[in-house]
Amino acid sequence: MTITIPRMAATIERRLLVNYRVEPDAIAPTLPGGLRPQLVDGSAVAGVCLIRLGDFRPAWFAPKVGHRSESAAHRVAVEWDGPDGVRTGVFIPRRHSASRLAQLAGGRVFPGVHEHARVTSVESDDNLHVTVDAVDLRVDVDVDVVPAEQFESSLFADLAEASDFFRKDAIGWSPTRGGELEALRLDTDDWRVQPGHATRVESSFFDALPPGAAEFDHVLVMRDVPVVWSSPATRLAA
Repeated sequence: MTITIPRMAATIERRLLVNYRVEPDAIAPTLPGGLRPQLVDGSAVAGVCLIRLGDFRPAWFAPKVGHRSESAAHRVAVEWDGPDGVRTGVFIPRRHSASRLAQLAGGRVFPGVHEHARVTSVESDDNLHVTVDAVDLRVDVDVDVVPAEQFESSLFADLAEASDFFRKDAIGWSPTRGGELEALRLDTDDWRVQPGHATRVESSFFDALPPGAAEFDHVLVMRDVPVVWSSPATRLAA
């Protein structure tokens, strides 16, 4: 059954977008019917989002009554044929969270099934180290935050191009507990990213792909960004 949620709000206290260049034929089998990899220079774009949310609540509630959580979501940039043409967004095959609330509510009263994980983060003004440990998954990322002029990527020419690419994909598709797909839309009026330099990147999700199929490309950092989620009026073409 499709879940329609009220508008939910939160603050992204910290978000790492750890992005890979992936061979399309290697990632395509992980996508459900109706979705296909979105390509940049012939490559698929996938990654893991390591996020700490604060003040998660219904949008009309005061921020101080919200919930705080640490989560990880593996994501693939995708496109699909909608009623009005080709649309773009992300497919999120795996979500893990340290929050018991997210694990209980995800896929029941809020789209996105969250599996249990232990999330450890050590942060300073110029370094972020986040580790995610689950029964079937491990992510380990160590990032130095660096000035924008040091952004390096084989997928995007500069930071502005990378930022525009990820901002446009506001709709995320997730599998339900029954195996169907549900969409969730994320919006913000204050989208801001800065580059990071990764000194360590490990993901058992990407390591499980054929050797050489996934290559780490770059990492983006977001801090203190207010966001709103809603159920979009969209569907996959039959």
